Amino acid sequence: MRMRKILLAEDDARDIELTLAALEEYNLANRVVVARDGAEALDYLYCKGKYVDREKIDPIVVLLDLKMPKMSGLDVLREVKHSKELRKIPIVVLTSSKEDQDIVESYGLGVNAYVVKPVEFEKFAEAIRQISLFWILTNEPPPVR
Repeated sequence: MRMRKILLAEDDARDIELTLAALEEYNLANRVVVARDGAEALDYLYCKGKYVDREKIDPIVVLLDLKMPKMSGLDVLREVKHSKELRKIPIVVLTSSKEDQDIVESYGLGVNAYVVKPVEFEKFAEAIRQISLFWILTNEPPPVR
């Protein structure tokens, strides 16, 4: 069986480190591909640019920050959920934004979950653990395309 990756679309180095540390507890950190902006996330999903030769297996889940350079998380979400080939990939927005507009727009675009990043490390790690328990270990993802 081929290993499904987790795509972490995040530009903040500290949040990347915290997310990987939290996933390490479940031995999942080795399954994470980090995209540092929205354009790189789409390149990964569409197997373009530096990802042109990657194995064409959709990630098990995308952890998506909203505030990123080059292309925002909302733009990535819009693109993925309007793509016939990608729309089934579960996307969890993982962001610092509590703005009603971001929440409403994310759900309107088809996000699967919206999680506000806690500021304290322990609470952040617990949020990542809960996300991983459900989306990575419990949820039955769409079959490999």
